[in-house]
Amino acid sequence: MEDLIEKLKVQIIKQLNLEDVDPDDISADERLFDEEGELGLDSIDALELIVLLDKEYGIKVKNQEEGKDVFHTLTSMAKYILQHQA
Repeated sequence: MEDLIEKLKVQIIKQLNLEDVDPDDISADERLFDEEGELGLDSIDALELIVLLDKEYGIKVKNQEEGKDVFHTLTSMAKYILQHQA
């Protein structure tokens, strides 16, 4: 799972155009959508992450409540991908 988390860090930086962020700056267990967190992502970023999961992994997030759990941290994203990949 560590390899997937590292891959997700790079993909998120690219997908969200986070030019001043290095993969090493992102903690696997830091909340992604916390204003005081490392990334402080917003609802537009959530849409981009949904696109990323669909495009890169063929996984569709079905609703907002599921998305809150999936996009809580990088670890939760990685677990979701591993559980739902074909």
